[in-house]
Amino acid sequence: MKHRNYHILLIRRLRHSWAALALVSAILLAACRQAYAPPAITNPNHYLVVDGFINIGANTVTTFKLTRTRNLGDSTVQGIPELGARVAIVGAGGGSWPLSEIIGTGRYASDPLTLDPTRKYSIAIVAFNGEVYNSDPVPCLVTPPIDSIFWRQPFDLNIYAGTHDPTGNTRYYRYTYNETWEHDAQLMTVWGVANGRIYAQDSTNQTQQCWTTDTSASILLASSAAESSAVIDSFPLLTVPNGDARVTKVYSILVHQYALTLDAYNYWQIIAKTSQDVGTLFDVQPTQLTGNIRCTSDPSLPAIGFITATTEQQQRILIRESSFTNWQHNQPAYGCDTTSIAPGYPDPFVYNYPDTNYAPWYFISGGPLVLASSVCLNCLLLGGTNVRPPFMP
Repeated sequence: MKHRNYHILLIRRLRHSWAALALVSAILLAACRQAYAPPAITNPNHYLVVDGFINIGANTVTTFKLTRTRNLGDSTVQGIPELGARVAIVGAGGGSWPLSEIIGTGRYASDPLTLDPTRKYSIAIVAFNGEVYNSDPVPCLVTPPIDSIFWRQPFDLNIYAGTHDPTGNTRYYRYTYNETWEHDAQLMTVWGVANGRIYAQDSTNQTQQCWTTDTSASILLASSAAESSAVIDSFPLLTVPNGDARVTKVYSILVHQYALTLDAYNYWQIIAKTSQDVGTLFDVQPTQLTGNIRCTSDPSLPAIGFITATTEQQQRILIRESSFTNWQHNQPAYGCDTTSIAPGYPDPFVYNYPDTNYAPWYFISGGPLVLASSVCLNCLLLGGTNVRPPFMP
């Protein structure tokens, strides 16, 4: 029994020794380990991104957006606007048309122009830091009209585009869109509050009906190169999930269609594959892109962008929720709490309730003033504008 106890004690000591050794080893490894930040993260490589096209339509404005790419280690998730640049359209064989900066946005716009579609054009840029960029001269393309924008709703809402080129010349397209939807307050009221007083709202300051507009983020490319005819049939633009808040009243989509060359189409395909998370040019670019614009003052600096000269085609459709079948009506993630207070005396329109999460809903004749959650009474708190867009019913 004595020998047995000795062996048990020895085993316990060995266990404690191995535990101590493991702890010491872990501490030594942690002390030797150092964070490694590769150059791709630490280098301040903010390359110029040029996004836009030369609009050769009659009496049209050409707009370009200039940004700098962000690095993997940057805290911002947006591109960095390039401010204070000089931008111009340059015609092959002569002629130059400057673009004016829209202050503080990184956007540059021309006056309304009618460019000769038989010529070639390029873009010339002098960045704020003096870097000079020039694109290759590109021929002009004529974008065929959009045949139709239509939708189907087996369950989700699916929106499609169709077009064709009777000449057979245009086989490659890029699409963008702007969607606008109406969203109303959950509770209707005619009352608003300003400067400690309740007032009756009118059409200029109402908070019952709001409209929000958003721009497509995905890169949408279509091709008829594999078809015998130059027809794009039922190209899927987007899917709106059943019950989505964008389609509770009236939904508008304005679709923009642009003809592309094969080189431009291939370029945008690379962008789509390398920027799937955000669908834009302005995120980190994990591969080297070969566009048609370059830094001529320092050829070692890459530039991101592919310049085209083309016309733009547009088409808008309006979709009403009442046209759907089995469309779900999902409840908002917030509730509409209510409370009541005694109205001001002797002036019932004096309002000094301290909790801004509530606002006046309605007066009870001879009784209290009923309050409700502000977010349920004021659709502007959920974004958008209370000014009805001219195309919305």
